[in-house]
Amino acid sequence: MKQIIVGNWKMNGLSADADALVDGRVKGLGELPTRADVVVCPPFTQLARLAPALKRAGIALGAQDCHQDRAGAHTGDISAPMLVDLGVEYVILGHSERRGEHHELDETVREKAVAAMEAGLTPIVCVGENDDQRSAGDSQETVGWQIQGSLPQGFRGIVAYEPIWAIGSGTAASQQDIADMSAFIRAELVRQFGEAGKTIRILYGGSVNERNVTDILPVEHVDGALVGNASLKADAFVPLVRAARAS
Repeated sequence: MKQIIVGNWKMNGLSADADALVDGRVKGLGELPTRADVVVCPPFTQLARLAPALKRAGIALGAQDCHQDRAGAHTGDISAPMLVDLGVEYVILGHSERRGEHHELDETVREKAVAAMEAGLTPIVCVGENDDQRSAGDSQETVGWQIQGSLPQGFRGIVAYEPIWAIGSGTAASQQDIADMSAFIRAELVRQFGEAGKTIRILYGGSVNERNVTDILPVEHVDGALVGNASLKADAFVPLVRAARAS
């Protein structure tokens, strides 16, 4: 199974910036998308603009969120079918910034995952503990409850472990921390989904960059990376893809 590198641009990128970012990736990756799956998740405002260029380059288009309903009176939201209509294939759900800033509950994330799968999208569901939970020794308990509450029956997607205490810090979790949590997540997925849980890809996210990625991707049960800040720089993102394994 190929590893997958997912770039989350968050709330960054006007049109000229987005064009330049995609151009840098297309030139830098060349034939590399065949080595690893590559997904770019720009802001909603850039999805339609970037879809053609990314498709030609073999880079999948992702979004950063979707609503749990197909349509309705939800001002400012976007539905999963709307994303599919723009050529989107993946959608990030339950990111800690959505859970924190928008007070999203596990139940909400689960409903969004169902909507995404019904529309034909691959959901990337984020889980992770904050610094207080880590200090109290509750990391696995926290992540376990998030997995149980956020993933619906028949889940066909990706789980991204993003320790909140590492996001934006410039320092990723240690290899041992990543190994321990990835093994725990794999066990939880198997417990919840049986044999299917063995094939659900697990990503690590949290201050991943071109310097530490070679230590992170070889860790057992890590099937790729969810990349934030480094995905905004082609000279950082391309080495991340180069570091991914093909199988």
